[in-house]
Amino acid sequence: MDLSQVIRNVADFPSKGILFRDVTPLLARPEALREACERMVAPFRDARIDRVLAIESRGFLFGAPMALMLGAGFVPLRKPGKLPCATLREAYTLEYGEAALEVHADAVAPGQRVLLVDDVLATGGTLAAAGSLAGRLGAEVAGAAVLIELEGLRGRARLPGLRVESVLRY
Repeated sequence: MDLSQVIRNVADFPSKGILFRDVTPLLARPEALREACERMVAPFRDARIDRVLAIESRGFLFGAPMALMLGAGFVPLRKPGKLPCATLREAYTLEYGEAALEVHADAVAPGQRVLLVDDVLATGGTLAAAGSLAGRLGAEVAGAAVLIELEGLRGRARLPGLRVESVLRY
């Protein structure tokens, strides 16, 4: 299946000059969603993943089914103020602004192997923040899986030493 055919391009969203890759048409087709998750999981099937750390919000849509496929737990990395217990926080910049992620301080035990999941790798700031949070929790980061990589924004350059697997590259 050519997953690129079920990704919608939206110009000037969320701000002028940004070409947004809309995954909602893919999500609406069960066979496309299944295929996307299977392709994202495939490189990590034998990586002994204990937890999938998925980034709010579209990362959740792929991370939860991927956790099930891997027999791993699911950990949401949330926007500030959304988690009810003690958290760790990491601020970062992205291609059109600034943001932060939080995770429950007890979400991962030291030494557990984790997989970072998001829908898009753009400038790398979000995945770098996720990796930093995982490291602060004492996790061993096995890698990162993304559906879409925007190669022109060179996000991989901000992620030295991190294994990054992407399904689609633009």
